[in-house]
Amino acid sequence: MLKEDLGKLNIAEINQALLAKQFSVKEMTASFLQAIDQSKLNAFISINDQAIAQAEEADKNLAQAKDNVLFGIPLAVKDIILVKDLKATAGSQMLKNYIAPYTATAVKRLQDKGMIVLGKTNCDEFAMGASNEHSYFGPVLNPHNQTRVSGGSSGGSAAAVAASLATVALGSDTGGSIRQPAAFCGISGLKPSYGRVSRYGSIAMASSLDQIGPMAKNIKDLAYLLQAMAGVDKLDATTSHKAVPNYLENLKVKNPRDLVIGVPKEYFSDKIDIEIKQAIEEKIKFLADNGFAIKEVSLPNTEYALAVYYLLMPAEVSSNLARFDGLLYGISAAEDLSLDQWYKTVRSTGFSEESKRRIMLGTYILSAGYYDAYYKQAQKVRTLIKEDFVKVFQEVDVLLTPATPTPAFELGAKVNDPLQMYLADIFTVAANVAGICGLSMPIAKTQNNLPIGLQLLAAPYYEEKLFVLGNFIENNK
Repeated sequence: MLKEDLGKLNIAEINQALLAKQFSVKEMTASFLQAIDQSKLNAFISINDQAIAQAEEADKNLAQAKDNVLFGIPLAVKDIILVKDLKATAGSQMLKNYIAPYTATAVKRLQDKGMIVLGKTNCDEFAMGASNEHSYFGPVLNPHNQTRVSGGSSGGSAAAVAASLATVALGSDTGGSIRQPAAFCGISGLKPSYGRVSRYGSIAMASSLDQIGPMAKNIKDLAYLLQAMAGVDKLDATTSHKAVPNYLENLKVKNPRDLVIGVPKEYFSDKIDIEIKQAIEEKIKFLADNGFAIKEVSLPNTEYALAVYYLLMPAEVSSNLARFDGLLYGISAAEDLSLDQWYKTVRSTGFSEESKRRIMLGTYILSAGYYDAYYKQAQKVRTLIKEDFVKVFQEVDVLLTPATPTPAFELGAKVNDPLQMYLADIFTVAANVAGICGLSMPIAKTQNNLPIGLQLLAAPYYEEKLFVLGNFIENNK
């Protein structure tokens, strides 16, 4: 098999090829590492220098692949998720030389299945951004058009999968940071329900919103990864004790037409790019013509979701990033400075403008006299948003919406306009605020050949509904 064909294979196809000895795990790993080295996308921050040795060891135990489809599969990991002995920079100068002392639970569970970590992918600093232009290591370019952004903050993982630099990848999603770059890069990405996947070993941005999730070129590969990662973790008290379904079996036995699809009217305003709106409406008509029950629904508090997110998220950011002071973590300053000077030097030089903006905003929101007016009110509205979803999921199984209001925008177009940048998450933040699960998948392209993404949302811990409907859409284009 030609090297350039490896990136086109899905997990099951690679598994069959390995068992048929069409290539070895070492040959495959070397091929991906070579592609990464030759790529101009800036998708990776660092490479796992033990990947080849780990691949050689996998070849010695290839018999395990008979009953384990993930054995030997190459994996890219967002650089906000720890992998022991590899750099964990979070896309920041503050942690540019930090080496992870342990491995995140989500990655460990995949490694236990025999997956090979190729390296750590580029991301907006501490996962703060919608374009991957806020990384200390430079922006990630969109594989479909290198003058466009890859999306953020998991843009490196999205670009790596889209450009066949890895078979699958892990990202993290705080307000759309998996689903939005997946849509921009033309791949699929899953934001699991809050508590479905352990956050242990993920550098926290906003702890009540963050979730680790998979990114791949197809729905079934997302299901393979979630199956391995999901479940309670004694190292993360926020993980759910709910049983993990057999996602792959559900794909085989569930009838997708049993699902009632809801179309929330609040997600279809005139602010959406016309090509995206038309593509989504065509997909809705296709589903209706193929026997699916389609129901218009309302989520009346959706209009407040972005405002709630940008009050709660900075508040948690200001708390979580307090540890990066050059004493516990981060770069150091001259030893003869006073404590005040030390803090000012380390934090002003170590953080990007976007990180400092959010830290300052969060500190203000939590300050005396403003906590009740902003943070407390946002928590109340968060409850209303959750209740909207609870009500609507009593009527429908899955919500269908656009993933983004526009296709991937040009590099530099919004980097100096934070408010416009924040609007790129307008369709994705509500899922994090409410703790539900969401999936983004490609359905079309614009006239300029830029991917268009569709978003599916389901009630907490019903990821299998997203997989069943997403798989149907994917296989019936």
